[in-house]
Amino acid sequence: MQPTVPDDDLIRTAVDLACRAPSVHNTQPWRWRYHCGVLDLWADPGRRLAAADPPGRQLVISCGAALHHLSTATTALGWLTDIRRLPDRASPNHLAQIRFHHGTRAPQPHDLDLLTAIRLRYSDRRPFNPVDPYSPLPASLKDLLRQYSVRLTVLPRSTRPTLATATELTGASRQFDVAYQTELYWWAGHSLPDDGIPLEALATANDQAQVDIGRRFPIGSDSGSILHPDQATILLLSTNGDDRGSWLRAGQALSHVLLEATATGHATCPLTHMTEFAPSRNLIGTLLPDAGVPQALIRIGSTDKKESPRQTPRRPLESILTITPPPP
Repeated sequence: MQPTVPDDDLIRTAVDLACRAPSVHNTQPWRWRYHCGVLDLWADPGRRLAAADPPGRQLVISCGAALHHLSTATTALGWLTDIRRLPDRASPNHLAQIRFHHGTRAPQPHDLDLLTAIRLRYSDRRPFNPVDPYSPLPASLKDLLRQYSVRLTVLPRSTRPTLATATELTGASRQFDVAYQTELYWWAGHSLPDDGIPLEALATANDQAQVDIGRRFPIGSDSGSILHPDQATILLLSTNGDDRGSWLRAGQALSHVLLEATATGHATCPLTHMTEFAPSRNLIGTLLPDAGVPQALIRIGSTDKKESPRQTPRRPLESILTITPPPP
């Protein structure tokens, strides 16, 4: 007889995989609690980037990515999820409540491909070659994102100067912002054991110069073999609204795109700096074919380098997951 709820070990495995999701500056701003067959996802406001992300939008997007990673992992492990977003309006940091049930079909090969992609995915900040035409992203990807009420726009190459201008606007606004620079250098370029972005995962100065639309991180030691300017395809995710529910769904969609791209062998890098600063975010909004609110961009391409950048560290599972035993 099949169990009616996942056991604690399966939850530990699923949450561990969920926490491989990308988060802004690898802050990993989430907490999980499992009790009587129900898993709750909470935002951790203490890990919000006060200078870069005052409203907590990127914090919630990061948690949305972890939520999608979780549902992807549990599907491959034989459980389906019923997700209730923002279940308690009185607790805005309570982002989702997840219940589990068995599906009518066994996990499919693509479910297992996406599970593998969770382990393989990383943010590659080096320049890319174009998307491999022999391994394209699924043609149905735009339709798949509709379940999150998120629109996917593939930006034409002609928009690259606008993206570069938006990057310059954001950079200029931050250049002499002491709080932002202190925050950036705290989270990036150090050897923190459990979070942040190590030097080994940051691009060298030469590689950063080839990516005209990337955030200006501290100079790292990860070097690629591509000597020409970045030729990535740029995807733009947008929503109708700009509230916590929209941010959470945008994070789920972001994760979905990243895992699909990784499963087809592509390199990826989320871009959120252009939506942090109102003037640059408004400029990005002019690239949308329809009315909408830009939430995140993604660079997708291929790379010659066989060795991947070092994946960023993760917090110990016991520091972010609480399992409460059922009453006797």
